[in-house]
Amino acid sequence: MVFDLSITDALLGTTRAVRKRLDLTRAVPRELINECLELAIQAPTGSNSQTWRWLVVDDPAKRKALADLYRKGAGGYLSAAGEKASAGGDVQTERVFDSATYLMEHLHEVPVHLIPCVQGKPEDPVSLTMASGLYGSIYPAVWSFQLAARARGLGTALTTLHLLHQAEAAEILGLPDDVLQVALLPVAYTLGTEFKRAKRAPVAGITHWNTW
Repeated sequence: MVFDLSITDALLGTTRAVRKRLDLTRAVPRELINECLELAIQAPTGSNSQTWRWLVVDDPAKRKALADLYRKGAGGYLSAAGEKASAGGDVQTERVFDSATYLMEHLHEVPVHLIPCVQGKPEDPVSLTMASGLYGSIYPAVWSFQLAARARGLGTALTTLHLLHQAEAAEILGLPDDVLQVALLPVAYTLGTEFKRAKRAPVAGITHWNTW
C-alpha cells in the first residue's frame, strides 16, 4: 500500500477548527456522518476497550437546547479570553476567540452536533493513568472523524464548553448514568474547501531528544 504523501500531508496539515466557514444552510446526510464514524472507530483504544459511543444530534429543538447550554457556559469565558488576547497583541489567538464567539452565537444553526462519549464513566478520584487511558481511547477516534469529515467537504471544531452544564446536557440527550460526554463537535459543509496550515512554533524549539 503506497500513500500519496502530498494528499495525506495536505489533509493532516489543513484540517482546521472550522467555525465561521460552516455552511449553516445546507443539510448533512446521515450516510455521510456514518461513513466518517466507520473510519473513526478504526482508531486504537486502550486495552482494545472500544468503549466509544456517539450521539448524533440533528433534531433542531435539541440542537437549540444544547446551544443554549453552550452559551450559558461559554459567554463570560470567551469574552474575557478575547479581551486578554487583544490586550496582549496576540492577533492569532484574538482571531480564534472571535471565531469561537461566532460559533457560540450560531451553534443552534449548525445542522449536526456530534457528542463523542465513553461508556463506563469512572468514579472519582480518577488516577492520572486512568484519565490518560480514558481520554486517549476516545480522542484518536474524534480526530479520525474530523479528518474523514474534512476529506468529504465537512468542517468540524472540537468544543467542550457545554460540559460546564453536562448534567443538563445529559438530561436533554437522555444519556445513561454510566456514559461520559467528552466534547461537542459542530459538523457542517464548509464554505469553500481551501484551508491553510496554521502558524506554529518550529518543531526544533519544542522537541527534546532523550532528555529535556
